[in-house]
Amino acid sequence: MALIENNVLINTKYGQMPAFTACPDEPGDFPAIIFYMDAPGFREELCVMARRIAKAGYFCVLPDMYYRLGTLRFDTARRTDAMTKTLLTAMDHLDNEMVTDDTGGILAYIDSQDKAKAGKVGCVGYCMSGRYITTVSGRFPARFASAASLYGVGIITDKEDSPHLLIDKIQAELFYSFAETDGSVPDNIPGDLGDMLTKAGVKHEIEQPAGTAHGYQFPERPVYNAVAAEVAWDKMFALWERTLK
Repeated sequence: MALIENNVLINTKYGQMPAFTACPDEPGDFPAIIFYMDAPGFREELCVMARRIAKAGYFCVLPDMYYRLGTLRFDTARRTDAMTKTLLTAMDHLDNEMVTDDTGGILAYIDSQDKAKAGKVGCVGYCMSGRYITTVSGRFPARFASAASLYGVGIITDKEDSPHLLIDKIQAELFYSFAETDGSVPDNIPGDLGDMLTKAGVKHEIEQPAGTAHGYQFPERPVYNAVAAEVAWDKMFALWERTLK
């Protein structure tokens, strides 16, 4: 399938945020999916994944969430301890309020695009962005029809802005895929999150595929698990199919 691809600037409260967009090069408009990146930041690997989403019939927006720091590009294939320290610092400069503000800008951008279908949108977040897909689902309940998190972190914390505190506001259907082995996610989180979502009446699915580690859906990672990755893709596409199409 041919795609329309663009590198764009999205207006936010802070300034202009670069983003990559892709959608089918076909007549009509397409439901929008916001793709929130992981800690290593904006890179071609994520653009490839955004194209896969677009080829399934969506208008995908992949924002560079580190734009407040300038242009950051990490050569993850040559990752070192020093690089890891730097990217974690970049990750930690973000907070839920910043991402909420940026999401307002992204939604306004989507609303201005002829190829983006009006109304409800979906989203997916990896790693650090598990907290953000949860936050924006609670902050923009009328806009998000569904949201997916792959090995997300920071979803339940003791901070005042913890995403789990917004669960009772969420109207979206949620999908969380936690890794079976993940040092960044305490063992109790998947179960506790499931209990909270059930109590709040939020439609959801939570899984922990056997044999998976943090990052299992990224083909360029040593921990890539092809079978589990494709199952997760299938579940995300099914989620968006029933909530957005």
